[in-house]
Amino acid sequence: MPTYDYVCEACQHSFEEFQSMTAEHLKKCPECKKNKLKRLIGMGGGIIFKGSGFYETDYRSNQYANDQKADQKKVKETKEKKIEKKAEVKTDKKSDSKAKEKTPDAGPVK
Repeated sequence: MPTYDYVCEACQHSFEEFQSMTAEHLKKCPECKKNKLKRLIGMGGGIIFKGSGFYETDYRSNQYANDQKADQKKVKETKEKKIEKKAEVKTDKKSDSKAKEKTPDAGPVK
């Protein structure tokens, strides 16, 4: 629901009113009680455009950004560890297969 600005043409009292778009315009001034209220066209204020783009993350705190970097670092480290383990397993399998190839063949069984 939007906030509307009103001004009384009789006493110049101005105020904001939070009301539905389909609600009737206010007519009676809360100060002087005369039916001289006029609704003004306002600027609105729902969206703030700033930063490098129009994303939700542009408005988050520095702490949030630091936490995100720490999380990304942890994920990267975990991936690197998995890759290292896979490499170790592959080298172990290769060394086992080479050892089997080098063992002398006993020859045919009689």
